[in-house]
Amino acid sequence: MRFEHTLRYDVPPDAVFAMLGEAVFREQVCEAQHTTEATATVDGVDDTMTVTVDQRRPADGIPSFAKKFVGDSIHIRQHEEWSSATDAKLEVSIPGKPGHLKGTITLRPDGDGTVETVSGEIRVHIPIVGGKIEGLISELLEHALRAEQRVGTAWLAERS
Repeated sequence: MRFEHTLRYDVPPDAVFAMLGEAVFREQVCEAQHTTEATATVDGVDDTMTVTVDQRRPADGIPSFAKKFVGDSIHIRQHEEWSSATDAKLEVSIPGKPGHLKGTITLRPDGDGTVETVSGEIRVHIPIVGGKIEGLISELLEHALRAEQRVGTAWLAERS
């Protein structure tokens, strides 16, 4: 299943890149999603960085057909490899489960602001219900990115 989501910020790409490179920002995004546990690590030099966000969230609201695969909580790992201040490879996985998103994150100038685009392919290798679970993962990612947009907008406003 193809996935794409666009976020917009009223600051230049370098400010968005700097925000995305803050572990505290990443943890605040997790808090906004009501995770039960979250850690973020950022390692980088100049315009490159590696970001890993590990989080657990309750499986509340997950349909019963999917809950039997994930259990009472969902462990999600997000890993980003930034090759520049504007481009990253992205992998979102559910450790121990047969599903993931592999794709990219791009930051592009948009007037005085920035457009952040997250895109990729969601794959779940489970016969019969795989497509339904891919749709569920897409919804979870949309929810997470809307939370990132809210937290990011506030984060940037406090620092400008």
